Amino acid sequence: MNPSTMLRTATVLVSCTTASLAAAQDMKVGVGRQVITPEKPMWLAGYASRIAPSEGKVHDLWAKALAFEDETGARAVIVTTDLLTMPAVLAHAVAAQVQERWNIPRERLMLTASHTHCSPVIQDGLVNMYGLDETQAALVGEYSEGLRVLIAASIEQALQNLEPCLLTWGVGEANFAGNRRKYTLDGVTNDFNPIGVVDHDVPVLLAKRSDGSPKALLFGYACHNTTLSFQLFCGDYAGFAQLAVEKAFPGCTAMFAAGCGGDQNPYPRRELALAEQHGKSLAAAVESAIQADMAVVKGPLRATYKEIPLALSEPPTRDMLEEQLKSADKYVARRAQALIATLDSSGKLDTSYPYPVQVWQFSDTLQLTALGGEVVVDYSLRLKYELGREKQFVIAYANDVPAYIPSLRVLREGGYEGAGAMVYYGLYGPWAPAVEEDIISVVHELSGR
Repeated sequence: MNPSTMLRTATVLVSCTTASLAAAQDMKVGVGRQVITPEKPMWLAGYASRIAPSEGKVHDLWAKALAFEDETGARAVIVTTDLLTMPAVLAHAVAAQVQERWNIPRERLMLTASHTHCSPVIQDGLVNMYGLDETQAALVGEYSEGLRVLIAASIEQALQNLEPCLLTWGVGEANFAGNRRKYTLDGVTNDFNPIGVVDHDVPVLLAKRSDGSPKALLFGYACHNTTLSFQLFCGDYAGFAQLAVEKAFPGCTAMFAAGCGGDQNPYPRRELALAEQHGKSLAAAVESAIQADMAVVKGPLRATYKEIPLALSEPPTRDMLEEQLKSADKYVARRAQALIATLDSSGKLDTSYPYPVQVWQFSDTLQLTALGGEVVVDYSLRLKYELGREKQFVIAYANDVPAYIPSLRVLREGGYEGAGAMVYYGLYGPWAPAVEEDIISVVHELSGR
């Protein structure tokens, strides 16, 4: 960011009308942060092809909390993490602790992951993919338990420094995300599709102190956090974007929430310099949104949360699973072994999954919709079309990441996001054809539409 741009941005941030200053008194905002970088070499999450633990770090990984208190005294907290997933077991444990210690109910706690593939393996639906030895498995358990403590500490910090702030909201644009579902004569492959659907919006929620200085910036983007695949801990492009925003605005906590980028990749990729380049592009989009006319966000904050039984397809029989045990594909065999163990212990396989949907509404000025799983881009495009793009911040990888969440289109087309990736998450899949309508309908329900 050059000096003249910095000056223009500072002018925008400090300029507040009398009405805006009055609005700032209606909402209090607090921030907290904790380093979550492992202290020991650990297996890195996201790629089944890795064969060794981490070899150091590029920069730290973080858990960051943004707390709100509206004019009624009701509080809510969103947590962003530089992790591959936010598993249900961790989300439920943190939520129970937050309810007990601070009397913040489940619907008012939103837990998200950036989906960086350069973060440590944790206890989630993907853990069986890696084939960890006893030493690494023990480290995963130890680290996963410590995560709960660190996330709670970030929330406590945020609640302790609540102060009156002005909330504003806008949308920038970044163009490095590309659709990765390429149509070929042999079906859908994982490769750049220049005509595939994308969502290049960069939603930005800015909290400014009474003196006009930025206290917190929450922003998102619908793209896999997969520029990198090496053996170093790193937040990937989202980590570099947060660093760039915090450098541009000293004293500000920058937070990234991944959007519906399940079928989107950053392009070009696979070099550290490219991750930094994409991060700077995203930070520039955040700055662009701030320089534009941002809308004031007001309370009260209405929060809803619901877990729905998201239906799977017809389950495999024991004979089918025993046949899969013989598969040369070790991931298919591992899943079959786990599913047979479930049959032995409970006598049946679950035919649905408790899928989380969360909606926060800041009066009628902004809606945050949080969906679990690796959600494809069709969802954010549809929700913004049906509920109004000018007031929608759609977040994925939130509260649980049980699998990819395809739209009906992607489910019918098949490919990795449609069905293939289910094996890595241990679900028999694919999802039932009603998957998209079931999710969209509950978002409308929670939105009061």
